[in-house]
Amino acid sequence: MVQVNELEAWCNGQLDPGSFSDYCPNGLQIEGTRPVGRLATGVTASQALLDAALEWGADAILVHHGYFWRGEPEPLTGMKGRRVRALMQHGVSLLAYHLPLDAHPVYGNNARLGALLEFEDAGATEAGGGLLWRARLPEPVTADSLARRIEAALTRAPLHIACDRGGIATVGWCTGAAQKFIDEAADLGLDAFISGEVSESTYHTALERKIHYYAAGHHATERYGVQALGKAAARTHGLEHRYFDIPNPV
Repeated sequence: MVQVNELEAWCNGQLDPGSFSDYCPNGLQIEGTRPVGRLATGVTASQALLDAALEWGADAILVHHGYFWRGEPEPLTGMKGRRVRALMQHGVSLLAYHLPLDAHPVYGNNARLGALLEFEDAGATEAGGGLLWRARLPEPVTADSLARRIEAALTRAPLHIACDRGGIATVGWCTGAAQKFIDEAADLGLDAFISGEVSESTYHTALERKIHYYAAGHHATERYGVQALGKAAARTHGLEHRYFDIPNPV
């Protein structure tokens, strides 16, 4: 067992949330009353995730997408009120880390996606505020073979926007809603760029800037950082840990 404030302090020490200008508060968002012996993790603190975690008997839930986003209505009513009420009534804490979990060199979504796709020479660039990663492949691959690699790793076929370019030797990526970084990837001279979501304008940018683009799914690309952080927290504090994957096609 560990107190939730101690768990938060450990996570903060790993992720350094104070160094990010984010769209939401990072760290402990809802403080429960229970010491933590069971830690549940998931991508988004949806009602489905809360219900699954509470049924399992979680004392705390750690997510990538939590609550209190910049610009959203503040009253705890409706859907938001029901979610918070479920946590408070059960004394369960909610911790959430957004950009700090994208950026971390070990536990981060970008680091974990690169490892999952077996990009060996991988690392963060200065582009995208340090969130855009890149790798050089040992041997060039075809655009179709990279699409198949992504599908095999994520169990989800990506949307591939093919351009007038040869084989792929360099790849950039940023998980989630990072389609806007396609310009930064093109500026770096990369052959391909992978993100989670796609916008209408991404199609034209990929064609005109001659860079292969793959939209691999917001949820699908961000399942791995929170699992890595949760496993590390559980090892460090002697907790029982379970990841709950709530399907999301977006």
